[in-house]
Amino acid sequence: MKLLSGAIAAVDHGGSLGRASALFPHAPQPFVDLSTGINPHSYPLFDLPATALSRLPEAGQLRELAEIAARAYGAPSAAHVSAAPGTQILLPRVASLVQPGKALVLGPTYAEHARAAAIAGHAVAEVRDFDGLADADLAVLVNPNNPDGRVIEKARLLDLAARLRANDGLLVVDEAFMDVGPVEQSLAGDVGEGGIVVLRSFGKFFGLAGVRLGFALADPLTAERLDAQLGPWAVAGPALEYGIRALADTKWQAAMRQRLAQETGRLDALLGQFDVPVAGGTSLFRYLPFPGAPSLFSALGSSGVLVRHFAERPQVLRIGLPGSEGEWQRLEGALAAWALEREDAAREFGK
Repeated sequence: MKLLSGAIAAVDHGGSLGRASALFPHAPQPFVDLSTGINPHSYPLFDLPATALSRLPEAGQLRELAEIAARAYGAPSAAHVSAAPGTQILLPRVASLVQPGKALVLGPTYAEHARAAAIAGHAVAEVRDFDGLADADLAVLVNPNNPDGRVIEKARLLDLAARLRANDGLLVVDEAFMDVGPVEQSLAGDVGEGGIVVLRSFGKFFGLAGVRLGFALADPLTAERLDAQLGPWAVAGPALEYGIRALADTKWQAAMRQRLAQETGRLDALLGQFDVPVAGGTSLFRYLPFPGAPSLFSALGSSGVLVRHFAERPQVLRIGLPGSEGEWQRLEGALAAWALEREDAAREFGK
């Protein structure tokens, strides 16, 4: 168990082109940003009705969104859905659903969960083994996990939830990447039993992170409690419009899952061509733990290709999918230049 001191401090994330420019000031522009797990092929944009911007959101639209989200994610009903301006704003509110106690986060994972639990007053620690969560008042895990794609089976999650529920504890499962994960392992359909909150992110799979839309799936009393904390008009008019249309568009979703799977295969093949090992991930990102990670991060960044690195784990990278053929070519060129530099360095060392 790793105690997390200073967990309330701000966390560095991928996707900041400002930080990338400061780190690689001479890199060719624009950056190819592969540092997030956001789908580079966004849901098609459409003309919003003027009322989405000129009027306060209607309660009827929010109910419609909850109904569609329940169907899309497999929640028992709309009453089990709390919609928010992104899951990020939900994290400390969900952590506050139980009295301050021991919060255990299955890591390594998305750092904001530990920070949110600390904000809610919990003593936070990271565990590396799933069974270590059993002693928690608040247990948190990401499924599939970010950044390595690890999946915990549903049966094990339900057993843990029952154990926590018997002691007035709470299991929080962040399913931000379940849209491209094994849906049969989702707990969305089981939240009615209580003691479980499932988080679902809209922006990642639909490639619309700027819309700021996310959901907490829970028993109706818990969902109502979260709604009360968020207050009226929490979800903006444009987010309602996009959420309602995209979550109902099952044809687009099915085609996109197929496309992402194909492009992930292409990315794996490209990385393998330059001896970069892929050790996991999802079809929105790949997990690359290997000794050459620091040099690859620097070489790609200098070429204007940004991938996710982790200050506390310098031998790990995460890489997302290029969004166009031009971006694929830039990534391949940067990888080839890095590989050539390594070969030259090896030959020089061998002299």
